[in-house]
Amino acid sequence: MQGKTIAFVGDSLGGEQFQSLMCMITRGLERNDVLDVGSEHGRVVRNENGRPDGWAYRFTTTNTTVLHHWSACLCDLEPIVTEDPNQRHHYYAMHLDRPPAFLRENLHRIHVLVMNTAYHWTRQKLIRNRWVMHVGGVRKTNETLRTLGEAKNFTIHSVVGWVNSQLQENPQLQAFYRSISPRHFSGGDWNTGGSCDNTTPRYVGKEVVEAVSSDHVSRSAVRGTGVKLLDITSLSSVRDEGHISRYTLTAKPGVQDCLHWCLPGVPDTWNEILVAQIK
Repeated sequence: MQGKTIAFVGDSLGGEQFQSLMCMITRGLERNDVLDVGSEHGRVVRNENGRPDGWAYRFTTTNTTVLHHWSACLCDLEPIVTEDPNQRHHYYAMHLDRPPAFLRENLHRIHVLVMNTAYHWTRQKLIRNRWVMHVGGVRKTNETLRTLGEAKNFTIHSVVGWVNSQLQENPQLQAFYRSISPRHFSGGDWNTGGSCDNTTPRYVGKEVVEAVSSDHVSRSAVRGTGVKLLDITSLSSVRDEGHISRYTLTAKPGVQDCLHWCLPGVPDTWNEILVAQIK
């Protein structure tokens, strides 16, 4: 990876995989040869929720850049311009058939790309973020894309197809789509008392025997393309004890995080599998 760039593009779980790789490379130590190069990749602007759009760091000894770009739904978001004086907040066109602008503008600079999307495809997320689904530049109604699951699947196929179409023009690029990371809420969901505070796996002794990925959507999206599947679903499903749970400084009574992972932890294995496939 000397002189090359590895990019994670996706949601907070993609961010965790980025953080995992950074810690694996640095062994969790502060290093003088690691520079924050976020400004070179537009990583200096925060959205109105205070969330950074991503991070980018360069290891000067090898000129290797590792970055994460926040794109929760892995599609292009564009402000909807309106002249209505009563509309206080911007709405955003969520172009399901367009890749994120970051990918369109920076693909030629990337050597290893890891994409993902999963858990932001809910009605609540769309309402809170003021996202409005579009295809072909036209707003889509519930009748044309009946469920958010269909919209997510359409988007995954669309972005994987677009990246595949760019591989010939970008021979330096190795592209991966990472399969879905499983949740492990027991006795409820995140907001109804679901928990995962066990410290030993409930699945001790369980063997992963699937010959193909249990994430059928991701498997279907990459089939016949030059984009590889980074299949982490089944192996992660047996590590129910590995989530953050209630062990966090921001924990609230009765609310546990059974989606994100502790680090060091399961995402380190995702990266070991990724590194083994990099040519």
